[in-house]
Amino acid sequence: MRRTLGLVTALVALVAAGCGRSDPAPGIKADKPAAQRPGAAIAPARGPVEMIPAPPTGDVQDIVRGELERARADGHRVLVYVGAKWCEPCQRFHEAAAAGKVNDAFPGLRLIEFDLDRDRDRLSRAGYVSRMIPLFALPRYDGMASGEQIEGSIKGPGAVDQIKPRLQALLEK
Repeated sequence: MRRTLGLVTALVALVAAGCGRSDPAPGIKADKPAAQRPGAAIAPARGPVEMIPAPPTGDVQDIVRGELERARADGHRVLVYVGAKWCEPCQRFHEAAAAGKVNDAFPGLRLIEFDLDRDRDRLSRAGYVSRMIPLFALPRYDGMASGEQIEGSIKGPGAVDQIKPRLQALLEK
């Protein structure tokens, strides 16, 4: 009995010592703020949906990676958005976002906006391809397309309502 009690006491002491570990997890530097660590949880941003026009030139991967780094610092979620001036569902979503009609459904969402007609080739090089627009795509951490995306919508006044639940499901991935 005395031997068992001694083993239990020793085991409890080892477990307690392990719980007080102060060194960081492997691969994470202690001096790096939690919000800058890959995969670190930060408070999600609130506020309106932001549509950030992509510059007319430059590598899509670099543009998206830059927005991802900015979003990591301020808590925004980022999607790549591809539309066109002639696309009715794209126009309707853009108008709804500009008027604040999708802010409640997508707080803290930042869309990097590309134009299919202008940007098709450079989007394709980064893996952002679709058969229909509007395209909403989740980027990988390196700025390339993840393959997780939704595309297309109906024409008419129901376009935004048709996009919303699919976009919410995409953002939950």
